[in-house]
Amino acid sequence: MMPSTSQLVMLLATAAAAVHAAGDTPTATTHVPACTATSSTGNGGFFDLRPDTAVPPPENGKTHKSGLYKDYHSRGYDYGKNFTLNICGAVVDPVSDVVGLKKSQWANVSAYYTTHNSVYSIGSVSLDLHSRGRKLVLQYTGGSPCGESRSSPDNDPDDDYDDYDKRSSTFDEGLSSPGHAHAVETIDRDKSTSKTRRKSATISFLCDRDPGTTTAVSFVGVDPDECSYFFEARSVHACAHAEPHKPGSVGPGSVFGLILVIAVLVYVLGGVFYNRTVAHARGWRQLPNYSLWAGIGSFFSDLFIILLSSCGRLLPSRRGYQHLGSGGIGRNSEAENRLIDQLDEEWDD
Repeated sequence: MMPSTSQLVMLLATAAAAVHAAGDTPTATTHVPACTATSSTGNGGFFDLRPDTAVPPPENGKTHKSGLYKDYHSRGYDYGKNFTLNICGAVVDPVSDVVGLKKSQWANVSAYYTTHNSVYSIGSVSLDLHSRGRKLVLQYTGGSPCGESRSSPDNDPDDDYDDYDKRSSTFDEGLSSPGHAHAVETIDRDKSTSKTRRKSATISFLCDRDPGTTTAVSFVGVDPDECSYFFEARSVHACAHAEPHKPGSVGPGSVFGLILVIAVLVYVLGGVFYNRTVAHARGWRQLPNYSLWAGIGSFFSDLFIILLSSCGRLLPSRRGYQHLGSGGIGRNSEAENRLIDQLDEEWDD
């Protein structure tokens, strides 16, 4: 019994809805890769900064897909301190004797600076990339201790000035501002309690579509307590692009394939239903456009026979009766010629 037209339409609509849901909703096993983010503006943009991560040079001679083997450097200019950073990874060149960090934490330093022969961490490894509107942000925390705050709780400028005068012994002589470039930080190197305020670094990424430029990190500023540092990075990978296919979800190719299969089913089943009920066709003639497909089949069949015959002619001929027949005909002609010549000579005599 053939299904009715309404049942066929309902079946196809259900299948199309299932395909749409499978393409839009990832499975519960889908995980967002580290150092990537999806745009928070809802436009579907996807960011992947993994190609900007510097890695140690491989020992086996093989090249890494990122091709970056050196840390990023940023000059402080008027701040007087230069910074070394990496993106979504620890610095490639290892550091040691980091102020306020245990030895086990030295390998996780992602950003630091050196002053007065001391290494100060401004953040440890973090792969948690965030999209905040049109800004792409990566934050490192857990750096060296910041020391005491330079701001008074009651926000009294006079009190701040007095507090700074009391701490003036911790800075070089001749300095007049708490955030001066060459201030000597007097932080207990063994101070690593959980209540200690620690340095952090925030990197804001900007899209740079110029293919001739490489990723660059610039120092923006630091808070008055020299506890929070801010940087700006320009990279082509900070530009939003389409999100790649996630494992465990239906990709665009699969969705297109399902739609194609449904279209073929609609064509075949709809044509069979029409030819059987309206045209009263039976057998192969129930297929839609049977004459067209039969003509195409005949064309390819004839083409195959022609090609097969052409290939047979290119093969070397076999020695058989044909060869014997041609040889016999040649010998008979020669005998006839000799007989004619002999008769001519006798006639002349």
